[in-house]
Amino acid sequence: MSGLTEPLLALLAEHPDGLSLPRVCKRLGVRMSVLLREVAWIGENAIGGTPGPGWVRVDTSGETQVATLTARGRAHLDAASVPND
Repeated sequence: MSGLTEPLLALLAEHPDGLSLPRVCKRLGVRMSVLLREVAWIGENAIGGTPGPGWVRVDTSGETQVATLTARGRAHLDAASVPND
């Protein structure tokens, strides 16, 4: 997991209807190529035959790609915010 994962999940949690990929880039201060790579790793699609964790889904709305936090992503974010004793 990269240092972008948690901020990305937290940002998407604030936008339950999703957020366009360009807006995500602007808010997180990353290039589109970096964001797309991250979404590929934590998204729903398989890479090299290994399924991703399915924390983020990217859908197309008109000509815009929109990232949305999935239920699995919300569960991961909630678990990550609980301090381990």
